[in-house]
Amino acid sequence: MNLTDLSVKEFLEETASSSPAPGGVSVSALAGSLSAALAAMVARLTEGEKYAAVRGEMRRIAAEAEKLKGALSECVQKDTDGFSEYMAALKLPKDTEKNIALRRAAMQNGLKKAALVPLETARTAAGIFPLAAAAAKQGNPNALSDALVAALLAKAAVCGALLNVRVNLAAVEDKAFTEQIAAQIEDLAARAKEGERLLSEIPLAAGLL
Repeated sequence: MNLTDLSVKEFLEETASSSPAPGGVSVSALAGSLSAALAAMVARLTEGEKYAAVRGEMRRIAAEAEKLKGALSECVQKDTDGFSEYMAALKLPKDTEKNIALRRAAMQNGLKKAALVPLETARTAAGIFPLAAAAAKQGNPNALSDALVAALLAKAAVCGALLNVRVNLAAVEDKAFTEQIAAQIEDLAARAKEGERLLSEIPLAAGLL
């Protein structure tokens, strides 16, 4: 089952079920994909002679947002697939020393993958901030609230994904790997805060971003 092929109702029901997947990362990725979709919509609503001066920029934003929307949509399923790999590793036999070692290696590999997918999600979603900011400041003012919702969803996507990176990283034994990923977490968190700050300067967003 590919999660992105489900209807909205089906996705919600699957998320609310007793199954651990889709979980926080898939939902964060979906939030990011919706964020990018809104940014693209605002850009496309900024058309006509009235917006001739920013037409090229808006078309660039729409095209870039489409790419991010697609990439984040793929992350919805990637996280569930990665979780399934880790769960499969847990079920490996541990009846001999060799099997115990193989199981442990498979679990560690699964945990690394489980950390990398949300990291990819956060990195991709962070790219929405400049698009949402440009759409909010230069785009059709009638769609300003849509651009700001895009920013709010981008923040949820980035921070939600990074939370899950930290959770999975805690059980990884490869210190060089964990240190490298931890540095990327800090960088992405800073990018999210800066993106939020730029949009919070817009009067309509006061107190909300």
